[in-house]
Amino acid sequence: MNLRNFIVTVFGVLISSFSFGQANVLNANNPDEIGKKTQEQILYDNDRPLEYGYVDKRDVLWAKTTWETIDLDERINFPLYYPVDTFNIGANRRSLYDVLVTNIKNGKIKTIYSDSYFTETRTFEDLKSTMSKIDTTDLGYEQFNAGEEVDPQYINRQDIASHHIEEYKIRGYWYFDKRLGELRYRLLGIAPVAPDVNFIDDDEPDKVALFWVWYPDAREILHNAKAFNRKNTSMPFTYDHILNARRFNSVIYKEDNIQGDREIKDYIVDNALMQLLESERIKESIRNFEMDMWSY
Repeated sequence: MNLRNFIVTVFGVLISSFSFGQANVLNANNPDEIGKKTQEQILYDNDRPLEYGYVDKRDVLWAKTTWETIDLDERINFPLYYPVDTFNIGANRRSLYDVLVTNIKNGKIKTIYSDSYFTETRTFEDLKSTMSKIDTTDLGYEQFNAGEEVDPQYINRQDIASHHIEEYKIRGYWYFDKRLGELRYRLLGIAPVAPDVNFIDDDEPDKVALFWVWYPDAREILHNAKAFNRKNTSMPFTYDHILNARRFNSVIYKEDNIQGDREIKDYIVDNALMQLLESERIKESIRNFEMDMWSY
């Protein structure tokens, strides 16, 4: 096989592997076939998240745990936020929040936690008080006090939805692998952050982390969920790729430290600029460690 034929063959293989990026839209005889693979495709499909390699404790020369906030108001972070309206869009496109909640409900994400240290587990039933609020109007109370059945129109229900999510908190582990000779990052947990549902109508409600997910437990699910690629719609990003490749912008709000892992805002009070500079200082210290390893 000459060089020209080899290049054509490789190019053809790449095209065939990417042709399913639009969920079989070119080969579907009717709309119901969009997104469905044949039995042969399912049999030979090896589309799985790249497994983490085993890291021996003796290979970790240095490590630091960081907690970060991903602000969804920033344009670079939009793929984690949209779409928020799913009524007029295909079922193959969902926001990261919808993907997490749907798979918690159906049991594919088996365990969720109340904190970033993963010490206390929760069930989806436990989340109802955090993610929804039911309020009765004055007319409803009058009916109740009169012994009548409360009319549904006098009961207001407020549920946390995708458009309420303002941030994501993540916990990660930076470490220097002396066997590979490089600084690496491992994402450990992720949590959606929304306004407190009980005060959601206030001008500035407090923000709360709804739940924490142990990230390795959700990788398979996030690999199968696609985010929009604004530069090439035939090749959408997976949420697992976005998060593992750190294709987002974030701010460190805490690092592991001797003071019980206190947050930056606890020792730099009421000064947003200095808090941001402290976050950048921590980032720089992590980057400098790898640079210093090769300085003579």
